[in-house]
Amino acid sequence: MESTKHYQAWLAYDGLDEDYRKELIGISQEEITDRFFAPLSFGTAGLRGTMGAGINRMNKYTVSQATAGLASALLSLGGDIPSRGVVITHDCRNNSDKFAAIAADILSAAGIEVYITDGMRPTPLLSSTILRLNAAAGINITASHNPKEYNGYKVYWDDGAQISGEIAELVSEHISKTEIFSSAICTPDPSKIHLLGRDNDEAFFEACLSQRVDTETAARSGLKIVFTPFHGTGAAFIPEALRRCGFENIYCVEQQMIPDGNFSTVASPNPENTESFAMAIELAKKVGADVIIGSDPDADRIGMLSPDGKGGYVSISGNQVGVLLADYLITSRRRIGVLPAKSAIVSSIVSTKMTAALAKANGLSYGESFTGFRFIAEIMTELEQEGCTCLMGFEESYGYLIGGHCRDKDAVTAAILISEMASVLHEDGRTVSDRLEELYKEYGCFYEKTINLIMPGIDGIAMRKSTMEGMRNAPPLSIGGIPVEAVRDYSDGSRRTASGVEKMKLSGSDVLIYDLADGSSFAIRPSGTEPKIKIYFLILGSTMDECKAKCEAFSQYAQSIKS
Repeated sequence: MESTKHYQAWLAYDGLDEDYRKELIGISQEEITDRFFAPLSFGTAGLRGTMGAGINRMNKYTVSQATAGLASALLSLGGDIPSRGVVITHDCRNNSDKFAAIAADILSAAGIEVYITDGMRPTPLLSSTILRLNAAAGINITASHNPKEYNGYKVYWDDGAQISGEIAELVSEHISKTEIFSSAICTPDPSKIHLLGRDNDEAFFEACLSQRVDTETAARSGLKIVFTPFHGTGAAFIPEALRRCGFENIYCVEQQMIPDGNFSTVASPNPENTESFAMAIELAKKVGADVIIGSDPDADRIGMLSPDGKGGYVSISGNQVGVLLADYLITSRRRIGVLPAKSAIVSSIVSTKMTAALAKANGLSYGESFTGFRFIAEIMTELEQEGCTCLMGFEESYGYLIGGHCRDKDAVTAAILISEMASVLHEDGRTVSDRLEELYKEYGCFYEKTINLIMPGIDGIAMRKSTMEGMRNAPPLSIGGIPVEAVRDYSDGSRRTASGVEKMKLSGSDVLIYDLADGSSFAIRPSGTEPKIKIYFLILGSTMDECKAKCEAFSQYAQSIKS
């Protein structure tokens, strides 16, 4: 077996890290296959996987190989790329700092200038720094909101966004030509490694603060904010940014302000999971907080909870936060006369349909993209080139970008605008939940839910593929008792109805969306970073009770897909 061959090659390598050797000795054939059946796949999201020894793991050898391949790819493009350099940062995860240092050494040995932060930093700071320094590329060692066992290697390009498919293929080609062990052996050039510290942080703070709309309310509203960074990079940035805005009543979950790659106080450092906010909710009840916010480990995603009027707190979904922020940006900018005549909002094809209704009602352009902020950034750039001002871009998975200072999700700026929005509402005696209910009355009831069909391991790869093929080749006639009127297949950009086939603008992604007779939609796609298929319910109804009933019917159908 090929996996056994790779396993034996690792054990035979004299220079193998002893910790990795101990990890590999005596493991079962099943474990050998899992660790060595194939290299970690490098794509637009870079690398991501569990940490440990093996070619299908995140470790110093796979990081070295990826960086050597990236260096080779950059040099193959010629020009001034070596002098423009690469920006590197990392999050709080175990080994993130070590992997970042390895990447810096390999790039410097290849003659490329390196700008590396002097500690962990938020993902949006990396994107912003690339743009500010006109760097050629960037590397972020992070696995975002994944469990503690994971780490990742994200690559950014000179536009501040994650790499395109074309660049990913180029880098992947160079990685495949790089020997995994020899790539870790290099002679770094310290003269080419430059530390980024407080001055760079200040430039990022300034960029984030420039996105404020109402600069007066924060100081006078008395809003009480509870914040948690889930042990991550938001700790040093979000509370400070809020203080600079004038917020005085900021209560941090102190146990979770401590960097911890084991995320010891939460089951999952994911702001999508309400249970992760248990300690924040406890603190909020104690201090009478008006809003709770929490950022994931690399501070690109953010979650929010609002008082429920019964002494507790209710989670505001990623879609709901996106709609609330879009509404706030439109209404607040219009109120003070700074809403550009040609404004736009961008979200992903699996995000709430309420955004399009909101944009249309307010005379804004609306752009749709594939899932992932690289695609959202592309659409935002296209609209800007057409003369539009993009107020924001967002996706349902708790990612928001307000402004043009970076080209990725930004929890720091989102925290500022969420708090500003909550402050304006608080001064008027309302909560964000109150405003959400007002929006439903104005635009109709929109209800969304995402479920995951977990399909791990080698068998999971085939299962995910066959599931998508089955849904594509034999599409359902109805879902939850509601007839399917159209099938949007984004692999080839076709939209099929009873009357024929039409071409869509977007194509080239393994996503299927079934549009139903009641205006709802059912979307399915394999995750690009985790062993699962994601299913999205985008539901319309006359009441929330009706929406929830449809959601239950959709859930039953979704579970039958896997079985």
